[in-house]
Amino acid sequence: MKRVDKDSPIPLYYQLKNIISEMIENEELAADEVVPTERELCEYHGISRMTANKAIASLVNEGLLYRERGKGTFVVKNKEKHPLHNLLGFTEDMQRRGMSIHTKIISFQRKSATKKLQHDLQLEEQDEVFEITRLRSVNDEPYAIETAYLPTALCEGLTAEALENNSLYTILEKQFGLQIEYANQTIEPVLVNDYESQMLQVKQKTLALMFSRLTYTKKNIPFEVTKSIYRSDRYKFEITLKR
Repeated sequence: MKRVDKDSPIPLYYQLKNIISEMIENEELAADEVVPTERELCEYHGISRMTANKAIASLVNEGLLYRERGKGTFVVKNKEKHPLHNLLGFTEDMQRRGMSIHTKIISFQRKSATKKLQHDLQLEEQDEVFEITRLRSVNDEPYAIETAYLPTALCEGLTAEALENNSLYTILEKQFGLQIEYANQTIEPVLVNDYESQMLQVKQKTLALMFSRLTYTKKNIPFEVTKSIYRSDRYKFEITLKR
């Protein structure tokens, strides 16, 4: 490990943060490996406990490290990078990456559309929707909770069994003849509630990413409203910008 430079104008905690960050990038510290304790860092670098704590806290806030009470501080697993220019469902995306996925159907209901769903999906007051809530896992680790709303008129006969570990978009295209074209999507940070923290196996009020999506067919017909809560320690998103 490099040592901090006490003659540098860069704050000591920031130097230490960068040193540990570089060790992670160079794979000198592997995923789930314990990092030196604050006491060890203090002795090695000749710095105060407050400085070491500030450096570690910064790396935890950036999602590079995580703490376990009574055990220590560890390196976070690499986040999956997801480009935002492709319209893919979770199953399609993960299958393309060759990853082992599992879908648990938490809830599958037929219900009346709320006024907001009537507006978003261009439905009449008497129309119904399928409400589908699923827990999405990768390599036996929960990654996301997803709730989708679909007009029953467009996919009458859809079942929970058909969705077990199968792509919803593939089913809609092949079984129901929908031609999926585009979606409008927003992403915003949220704090998970008690239920979401239990399902995602993270601490309460952990920062997560909420995706809200409205998807359309080639005929410009909205057919899906989705709200998904993704673990922010497992995901980062990539956008290609052109000029």
